[in-house]
Amino acid sequence: MSLKAQINEDMKTAMRAKDKERLGAIRLILAAIKQREVDERIELSEIQVLGVLEKMIKQRRESLAQYQNAGRDDLASRESFEIDLIQTYMPASLSDAEIDSLIADAIAATGAQSLRDMGKVMALIKDQAQGRADMAAVSSRVKARFNS
Repeated sequence: MSLKAQINEDMKTAMRAKDKERLGAIRLILAAIKQREVDERIELSEIQVLGVLEKMIKQRRESLAQYQNAGRDDLASRESFEIDLIQTYMPASLSDAEIDSLIADAIAATGAQSLRDMGKVMALIKDQAQGRADMAAVSSRVKARFNS
């Protein structure tokens, strides 16, 4: 079953269970996916759906930090709930060793020599690590690798 179909099934389950909080969060996920499909006039692939989910998690983490700084615990708890729900649809995270292996393989495959070649390396890694690793952290590790 595709990820989008699984999210749709979970929405139906939440509707039957009358779980309003979960239903609302799932509808937000489906709306974001649908919005991207309409904007680009395409049917999103699994990797693209994971990209949408990653973006949603990033947005919610930023909002969570702002709500916590402002002392809005009610809004912060809602953001935390949505982050946890979205993460249930994400694949298992890569370990540090797996990330290092991906970086080494990408550098070897592209023949990268310096920071100027970082774009090629990151493009290759992004395809393999989408949704399974924080790409900002991966980027800093690639920079460190080139600087050493």
